Amino acid sequence: MSRTTRLHIIHTNDIHSHFEAMPRIHRLVTQLRRKCRDRGEACWLLDIGDHMDRFSVETEGTGGLANRHVLEAAAYDFMTLGNNELLTFSKEELNRLFGDAPFQVLAANVADIAESQPDWIQPWAVREWDGFRVAFTGVTISFAEFYRLLGWEVEDPIRVLAKQVPRLRREADAVVVLSHLGLGNDRSLAQAVPGIDVIMGAHTHHLLEKPERVGDTWIAAAGKFGGHVGHLTLEWVPASRRLAVSGRVFPVSDVPPDPTVSQRIEEDRIKAERALSHPIIHLDHDLVIDWYTESPLGNLLADGLLDWVEAECALVNAGQLLGSLEAGPVTRGRIHQICPHPINPCGMDLPGAIIQKTLEESLLQGVQQKEIRGFGFRGRRLGMMNVAGIEVVHDPDASSTPRIREIRIAGEPLQPDRLYRVATIDMFTFGIGYEEIQKGTGLRFYLPELLRDVIAHHLTVPGAPARAQKPRWHQV
Repeated sequence: MSRTTRLHIIHTNDIHSHFEAMPRIHRLVTQLRRKCRDRGEACWLLDIGDHMDRFSVETEGTGGLANRHVLEAAAYDFMTLGNNELLTFSKEELNRLFGDAPFQVLAANVADIAESQPDWIQPWAVREWDGFRVAFTGVTISFAEFYRLLGWEVEDPIRVLAKQVPRLRREADAVVVLSHLGLGNDRSLAQAVPGIDVIMGAHTHHLLEKPERVGDTWIAAAGKFGGHVGHLTLEWVPASRRLAVSGRVFPVSDVPPDPTVSQRIEEDRIKAERALSHPIIHLDHDLVIDWYTESPLGNLLADGLLDWVEAECALVNAGQLLGSLEAGPVTRGRIHQICPHPINPCGMDLPGAIIQKTLEESLLQGVQQKEIRGFGFRGRRLGMMNVAGIEVVHDPDASSTPRIREIRIAGEPLQPDRLYRVATIDMFTFGIGYEEIQKGTGLRFYLPELLRDVIAHHLTVPGAPARAQKPRWHQV
């Protein structure tokens, strides 16, 4: 009878700093590993990116250290970088997080533009068990323009792997790709690059209860937010060089949390809250947000964007703000609570006609109440448009559009054919929410600054809170 070598891969993805799931994940991973060890079989633990998300106070207040502590406690072997790691942390922050990490970060298509490649990023790693050699490599989705602003060159992952996989096949019996590309791209990768045995997926939050086969490649993924843990079994027959792959996912909801990990997360949460607790300003009056009508806090965010981007006017949806700022001391922790999104400022050139159409849409109840998913948005409703540098006269009682009677930018009547420099947010460039804004040209993105950084800065500008009380939308 031919000898068979069996080994196991346990995988997580797109946890997005859902710390409430991590003690349960830890317990389940420990149980699965123990079963493998009792059978004398190898087991590797992988995370496929977006473990971190700065919506979480633990992540925000510790600069991601709370996530690293959990990864260390569970003894992860490999991880790859998701867009949340690469786009919301500076290069310096990532160097501090991963420079001495006990696990390996695999990112074959990520390179430092300005300096030599940091040691903590490796293109691949080969592991052997009982004569069975497995090559692990990782790739992340390429938002090339954004990454360059942060000092990273992120190449096309399929092109990179097309060059790399043939080399890995000469060194190993099986090739496993940690892919933060999304399910559609994983399927394309399986078809475009022969020689990949397993793709561990992420990014589009897809849950594959059993591995999906595309050609000779198996694709696995464990959903989102730590709701499931994936488990693959690889069986290798050296004599015939045959590889069999099977797997499933385990829900974690009924798994008891590990108390040691729970305690460590609680300690990091306390440290995070302490770090975010220092007041940056004392407000004499409340700054209120309303998603469906003009409000002072929405105006302040628009004013801040206008100042940050140095534009002629600013447009930002009220739904970016999840709560008001009350009179009294304002801390970074409170600003994080009301603006947790990893969304960046940007500048663009927009024709006056699109500005006018967008402002008209902003008065429609159905548009204001639109639910948004993804693209950095962590809120619930789109909300109306907050503006700066713009004065709008409208008739709220008009039975049909147009309701707007007049628009002035910098005191002058809006010209439909003229291009205006507009301060806004990167979310709109993806065609999300106010969709016409994606037609803007001359884009400039501001990274790693987030909207809450804009708010925190603008609150300290002399007179800014008072100016935010001044209305920009006027009724006939």
